[in-house]
Amino acid sequence: MEKSTGLSEADVGGAREAPLSPAARIAVIAGTLAGILLVINQLFNLQVGGVVLLQGRYLYILGGVFLAVSYLIFRPDGSKGGQPSLLDWALMAASLGVTAYLAATAERNLSQGWEYAAPQTAQYVAYLFVALVLEATRRAGGLVLFGIVVLFAFYPTFAGHVPDPFSGFQSTISEAVSYHVYSAESSFGIPMRAFGGVVIGFILFGAVLQRTGGGAFFNDLALSLVGRYRGGAAKVSIFASGFMGSMSGSVISNVLTTGAVSIPAMKKSGFSARTAAATEACASTGGVLMPPIMGATAFVMASFLSRPYVEIALAAAIPSLLFYFGLFAQIDSYSARRGLKGMLAVDLPRLGETVRKGWLYVGVFALLIFMLVVLRRETSAPFYATALLLVINQILPSHRLSWKKLGDMIVGVGQGLAELTAILLGVGLIVGAFSATGLAGTLVNELVFLAGDNLLVLLLMGAITAFIFGMGMTVTACYIFLAVVLAPALEQGGLNQLAVHLFILYWGMVSYITPPVALGAFAAATMAGENAIRTGFEAMRLGGVIYIAPFFFVLNPALIGQAPAGEVAIALTSALIGVAMISMALQGYVSLIGPLRKGAVGFAQRLALFFGGLFFAKPEIDLIGISFATSAAIGLALAAIPLIMARKDAARESRLAT
Repeated sequence: MEKSTGLSEADVGGAREAPLSPAARIAVIAGTLAGILLVINQLFNLQVGGVVLLQGRYLYILGGVFLAVSYLIFRPDGSKGGQPSLLDWALMAASLGVTAYLAATAERNLSQGWEYAAPQTAQYVAYLFVALVLEATRRAGGLVLFGIVVLFAFYPTFAGHVPDPFSGFQSTISEAVSYHVYSAESSFGIPMRAFGGVVIGFILFGAVLQRTGGGAFFNDLALSLVGRYRGGAAKVSIFASGFMGSMSGSVISNVLTTGAVSIPAMKKSGFSARTAAATEACASTGGVLMPPIMGATAFVMASFLSRPYVEIALAAAIPSLLFYFGLFAQIDSYSARRGLKGMLAVDLPRLGETVRKGWLYVGVFALLIFMLVVLRRETSAPFYATALLLVINQILPSHRLSWKKLGDMIVGVGQGLAELTAILLGVGLIVGAFSATGLAGTLVNELVFLAGDNLLVLLLMGAITAFIFGMGMTVTACYIFLAVVLAPALEQGGLNQLAVHLFILYWGMVSYITPPVALGAFAAATMAGENAIRTGFEAMRLGGVIYIAPFFFVLNPALIGQAPAGEVAIALTSALIGVAMISMALQGYVSLIGPLRKGAVGFAQRLALFFGGLFFAKPEIDLIGISFATSAAIGLALAAIPLIMARKDAARESRLAT
């Protein structure tokens, strides 16, 4: 979930989060606990009171509860916390009232087909519910997302008047609104089904892990492992932000939490403010793409593809490794070029002591992974892991929860769940509009036609589209939109289905470090006191692999594990070497050898090493009729020239120094 905890994108723009008023705090805690207990009752089939909920009724209650909570958390200007006004309380009450009606009439809706022929009262309720969803989406997601949702939500009312290829079946406004609320293809479609199935458990696990000492443990573990090496502060940031990002699933909150420690530490150890901020932005962005937790988008993807979540996580492992390896290689080259040293041993925690104090957290992850991979119990696994965490929390006195801390944790979970609910209900309206008008199939055919059956052109169009929509939407919203519109066109081109959906996810994340938006980079720049745009361009360089890796794995499914073990091993090895070459070219320094030259010669060296890495990283892809051996040979030949020159320069410098 890309906006699950901490500050949202709106907060970066200047809105501040204030503590909730006592009454609102109690209501949020009550609503959050009610929602979590409802989920546990449904997923574990406890049948409390002998009641078995239909999925539609369950989703109505769950969505309505957290929709109501969202009005207590978000103010009309998009800020969080503070004292809710009478209007906010009224909207909360309206949300609960509408939810009660939807839940009570769920069976009649199902048996009488209200999505196509709702009675008059049901239509009025649908109008009210859509209005509540749109207002909650505006508060939680911002004006850009709100505008996009409104446009598409009401698109069915004028679809017949739009020129081809964007025309579709037209509906009256009452028909469109009823479809959005009462069908299983709109607000309560795939996004909310994923939310009610597996997302809540992992959000709960991530929040509890952070607030019971897990975040501090993984930060200390990173310090003890790599803190003493050159550029150690930045390498610690990479590991710590990766762990935290995987837990929280939020780029912005990850930057604002881990960055508060890592950015000053990097600046103190010799990194420029711009590079320190860019490193934190890249590391936090990559965390959302890193298994085992990832973000809410991965669970939505699992629902779209009707695959177990563990398959998505395993497929994302190698691309995530390539991204972090490339970032790590660039930081090492940067540190070597500037002669930066590691952190002092006295300032670092000892590895043995860190593991001794926190090995129980490793056990929690082991339980989670065992249940996901071996037992295949993805819906219940995070709840068991969370229960174990709470037991461990009582064993470790340094992080034991007090009643106040427990309340803070529940409020934090409620904020994240309410925020995501408001966004998913709004984004569901977009999916519903495409379903109601039949527009998705039309756009797929037009995209394929425009690309002229050229796979690379289609991929480039897809990357640009995902990047543009990623600037205006959250990652989850962007993914859902493109999974409906773009993914079928790419799959029609013969590409692996899972690789296509990961491709869309990665390019939807690119906007977090790419100007003109670059929310992650801008948040980090503010903390570092650096120019936002310059930080964004530095983040583009450090995170360069994120632009390249999606093309690697979408053209070669071996890089997402969709091939025999031998092919996966060869693809991974060549990709790692190629990524190392690309990273060194971007920094102008060859690790273990020395710097590349400056000026025109140095630029030529960088180009040769960069394209050598590209050729070597994916030699098995036959794009232009070049065989495996030929492509690898070209890559080695291009890379050999700058490498040999760098070695000779380093040897000459060594002789002069002696």
